[in-house]
Amino acid sequence: DADGLIATVGTELRSTASDAEQVNLSGRLLLPAPAEPHAHLDKAFLAEVIDNPTGDLIGAVEAMRANRHLLTVADTASRAERAARRMAANGFTAVRTHADLTLEHGLTSMEALLDVRKRLRDVIDIEIVALCGWPVAGTSGAEQRALLHNAMEMGADVVGGCPHLETVTGGTIADATGVLLDVADAYRRPVDLHTDETLDPTADGLACLVAHVFDGFALPVTASHCVSLGQKSQVQQVAIAERVAEAGINVVVLPHTNLFLQGRGHTPMPRALTAVDALRTAGVNVSAGADNLQDPFNPLGRACPFETAGLMVLTSHLSPADAWSTVSVNASRTVRGDGVPHGLVAGACADLLSVPADNLRAAIADAPGDRWVWRGGHRHDTRVGPET
Repeated sequence: DADGLIATVGTELRSTASDAEQVNLSGRLLLPAPAEPHAHLDKAFLAEVIDNPTGDLIGAVEAMRANRHLLTVADTASRAERAARRMAANGFTAVRTHADLTLEHGLTSMEALLDVRKRLRDVIDIEIVALCGWPVAGTSGAEQRALLHNAMEMGADVVGGCPHLETVTGGTIADATGVLLDVADAYRRPVDLHTDETLDPTADGLACLVAHVFDGFALPVTASHCVSLGQKSQVQQVAIAERVAEAGINVVVLPHTNLFLQGRGHTPMPRALTAVDALRTAGVNVSAGADNLQDPFNPLGRACPFETAGLMVLTSHLSPADAWSTVSVNASRTVRGDGVPHGLVAGACADLLSVPADNLRAAIADAPGDRWVWRGGHRHDTRVGPET
């Protein structure tokens, strides 16, 4: 309709509007467009210049720390725009990206991503998470908290951080979580935390988030990764998943990066994903993202929703339909909130993707390159720049 929303859904529909465009989708599949719920545009393509010799999470963190001097605002913006344009060309209409905030890096990523968000506003919706470094709690976290406040004042949309890494500097997950949620409450912004990105089954970051919601934190909450939940017993998984569902917390699964980083040296090697089945059964909104794109945290990746959906089929045993929901309807709900309809339903934003395929399984398997994208009801030229 005129507001860029889906007016009605059905077969053989005819518009009464005189200027309505009719599109022949014969031989094509029409899908709700994908949204990327978890990206790091500021790190995209750094694998071209920065190596991670150990291949694990701490190795990636140390590699980034050792090479911060290479990361200027201009370079970061260039790589981020290249990644965002590739996402748009591949069918994404929105992306939530985390922006690194560390004492060594300062506000470089924020400056770069704010610039890219402005320049690409007609190409793809970009939501920025201020990804706070550690420590963030106590006296030793004062400078890091100041950076986070600066980022929120600059225009970050979401408060982020890594409470499970607070323990590296002697702090606790609970203290870090409390600080980050206090900042979010002060700015009335949603929260998206890197949660329990570890194979340690005793990690309790997700439980901390649930407790804060039940204690009165009323803003939207997303927990990304939640790897440790997949290492707990089935009884624990079910109990925690039910509490997460009751709290209304979104969970983002990130198979690309966690399969690469986690489980090295373990025998048998774990799958290193969260408890997808338990979470979905409990009614949690589970979405899936690609996380890192060709950087020290993941040297591969194509910024393609069919790639992510395919990994969810293979690693989480989802059906093609459920896998596509994790990268489209569920991801949109994570990024844009649950206050509006999502997907191919009346009243939802007319963000659509069409590819030549007989069915969804074939589309995920083949990842056709011929993609028609509508963003807010307008046909979007996916040839959006030199990087597609």
